[in-house]
Amino acid sequence: MFHACILPGKARDTREAGMGTAIAEHRPTGLRERKKARTREALVEAGMRLFGERGYQATTTEEIAASADVSQRTFFRYFGSKEELVLAAQEGMDELLYQAVRARPLQECALTAARNALRDQWELSDTAVMHAQGEALRLIDTNTDLLAAQLRYCHERQEQLAALLAERAGVDPATDPRPGLVAAVFFATVQNGHTAWCRSGRTDLKELVATMLDHLDQVGEAITTNW
Repeated sequence: MFHACILPGKARDTREAGMGTAIAEHRPTGLRERKKARTREALVEAGMRLFGERGYQATTTEEIAASADVSQRTFFRYFGSKEELVLAAQEGMDELLYQAVRARPLQECALTAARNALRDQWELSDTAVMHAQGEALRLIDTNTDLLAAQLRYCHERQEQLAALLAERAGVDPATDPRPGLVAAVFFATVQNGHTAWCRSGRTDLKELVATMLDHLDQVGEAITTNW
C-alpha cells in the first residue's frame, strides 16, 4: 500500500537503526574496487577544493589530477570532463540518499521517508563528502553550463527515487503516478532550499541541511492551506 502524504508541518522523527548497515552493504568489497573508489573520491575532493580556491573555469583537469596524485590520463579514465566531476559529487550523495530511504521504516509515508532519509544521509556522511557536495551545489547555482547539466541529471535522479518509492510500496510507477509525484515534489523542494541557502551567502553546511529540511516541512501547509 502506498503511504503517500503531504507533510502537515514538522515531520515526526521515527528514525530507526539501519542506515549505517545500508551504507556498509553498498561499499566496494574487493581490493581493486576499493582502490578505484578511493581514486574517484580523491579526484572529486581535489576538484571541489580547487574549484572553491581558484574558480571553476580557472581550474584545469591536469591540476585536479596532480592534486589527487594521479596522472591526467587517470583523471579521464574516471571523468570525461570537469562537468562530470561536479555531478559525480552530487551522484555520490544521491546514492546515500537512496540507501537512507531503503533504511526508513515502512510505516512512514513516502514524503516523510524521503525527508527523514535526507536528514539521515547528511548526518552520517563524512566531512569531506559533505564539503564536496556543498561546493558542488554552490558551483551549479552560479554556473550556467553546470546548471544545464544539473537539469538533465535531475530527471534521472527523480526517476530513480520514484522507482525506489514504488518498490517500497509495492506499486508500479509505470501505471501509478504517486511515486513520481512525490519524487518530483521532494526534489523541487530540496532544490528550493539549496537555492535559498546559496543566495543567502551562508557557508555552514549544517545550515544548508536545516534549510532544505525546513522547506520540506512547509510543503503541507504551502499546498493545502489558504495562506
